[in-house]
Amino acid sequence: MPDVRATASVLHLDLDAFFAAVEQRDKPSLRGKPVVVGGTGGRGVVATASYEARVHGVRSAMSTREARSRCPHAAYLAGRFPAYREASVVVMELLRSLSPLVEPLSLDEAFVDLAAAGLPDLEVDTVTAVAQEVRAELHRRTGGLTASVGLATSKFMAKVASDLDKPDGLVVVPPGSEPELLRPMHVSVIPGVGPATTERLRRAGLHQVADLERVSLEELVRLVGRAHGTSLHELCRAQDDRPVVAEREAKSVSVEGTYETDLTDRRLMEGLLTRQAGEVAARLAAGGQSGRTVSIKVRLHDFTTLSRSATLDSPTDRPAVVARVARALLADLDTSGGVRLLGVGVSGLADWVQDDLFGGTGVTGVDEEVVDLPTEVPVDPRRHRTAWAPGADVVHDHHGRGWVWGSGRGVVTVRFETAETPPGPVRSFAVDDPALRHWTRPDPLDPADGETTAAEAPTAVPTENPSPAPTPPS
Repeated sequence: MPDVRATASVLHLDLDAFFAAVEQRDKPSLRGKPVVVGGTGGRGVVATASYEARVHGVRSAMSTREARSRCPHAAYLAGRFPAYREASVVVMELLRSLSPLVEPLSLDEAFVDLAAAGLPDLEVDTVTAVAQEVRAELHRRTGGLTASVGLATSKFMAKVASDLDKPDGLVVVPPGSEPELLRPMHVSVIPGVGPATTERLRRAGLHQVADLERVSLEELVRLVGRAHGTSLHELCRAQDDRPVVAEREAKSVSVEGTYETDLTDRRLMEGLLTRQAGEVAARLAAGGQSGRTVSIKVRLHDFTTLSRSATLDSPTDRPAVVARVARALLADLDTSGGVRLLGVGVSGLADWVQDDLFGGTGVTGVDEEVVDLPTEVPVDPRRHRTAWAPGADVVHDHHGRGWVWGSGRGVVTVRFETAETPPGPVRSFAVDDPALRHWTRPDPLDPADGETTAAEAPTAVPTENPSPAPTPPS
C-alpha cells in the first residue's frame, strides 16, 4: 500500500470558469452576465461557461447550438488565448514564489507542494492561512480572478477538495479524514472512472466509493483490468503517493481545426495540413525540441475520427518535412464524404534534430487508429482574414480600444471598453473600415508587438448568416 503524507501539504488550485472570467474582467459590460467561450458557429463546442450561464444548464463540451437554446441571452465569444496565457503566467509565477514544486496541469490548474515551501510547520492552521493568502494575492494580481483551492495529503484528495466549494472556495481535508469524506461520493469522483467504467461498476452493484472499498483487489481487477483495478483499490481508500512534479515533459505538440462546412476539396485539405504543420514545427523550434512521429487526425462528416501516424528515422522540427509526411498520410484516407476536422501532431519528442540530408521523409513505419466521438474541444480555423471574431480585441483610430460585439452583412459592431474603464458605448462600422483594426496584447509565451493590422489578425471563420450581435445590456 502506498505511503501517504501525514500532513495536508498538497495544494490544488483551479481558476474558476477561467476563460469566461477573463472575458468578464476585461469587458465591464459582461460582468455578472452569462458568458460562453468556445466555438461560436453551428458546430462549435463550449470551452467554458461563466457561472451565470451554468445556472441555465450550459456546460463545457456542450455544443454551442444546445448552449444557445438553453441560454440565448448569453454573450458567445470565440476566445482570446493570449489574454488567458497572460493571466496564467501571473498565477503560475505567484505559485512558484511560494514553492519550487509547482505542477501545472493546464493554463488554469496546478498542484503545489507546500512541504517544499519552507513553512514553519505544516499543521492545518498554517497551510490554511497560506492558501487564504494565495487566493487573496491571486485576486489582486490578476485584476479580480478567483480560484477554488483544495488542501490534502495527496494530489487525488486535494483535487477532490478543490471541487467541493466552487467558485472561490477553500476546502482543507485534515489528515485521517479522507475515507469518511470519500465514502458517500459517487465512484466517478475517482480519476479514470468515466462513463464506460461507471456502467461496468453499476452493473456489479458498485455506485459509491464505499461500495468499492468493500470489494477485494481481485474482484476489481476482474471487473476493470489489473492496472485500473489496482488504482481503484488504492484511491477508494485515499491511498495516493504521487509526487508533485515541477516539470511535466511534453509528450507531443499538435494543432487542429474544426470547420463550419464539410471539406471535400483535397487540395484545400493539403493546404490546411501544410499550414498546421508549420505551426507545429514553429512551436517545436521555439521549445528547442524535435520529434520522430508525425500524425494526422481527420474527423469525417459522420463524426468518425481517423488517426494516421508515421515514424521518421530521426527527429525533425522542419515544417517542410512535417507537412510532407502529413500530406502523405492524408493520401491514404477516403475523405470523399466530407471532413469536419483536421489536425497535425508530432510526438516522440527529443532535444536534438538530424533530418535526412537528401530531403526524404525517412518513414519507417505507419500506424493507424479509429476512434469514435472524441471529447476534446475543437478550435475554429482562421481561414478568412476579414472576419471579426466575437470578443476579439480591436482598436479604432478615433474611439480607442474595444472588442467585437458582433458582425454580419458587411458590418462589425464594437463596444469600446477595457478592463480599466466603465462599460462603454457601442458603435458599428463597415467591416473594411481602415480606421478599425485588431489589437493583440503581447503574448507572454510569444512576445510580440501589441498591435496588428486587420489583415494580419487571427480570426474565426465567418458564416453565411453570422450570429447577430447580442442586445447591449441596458
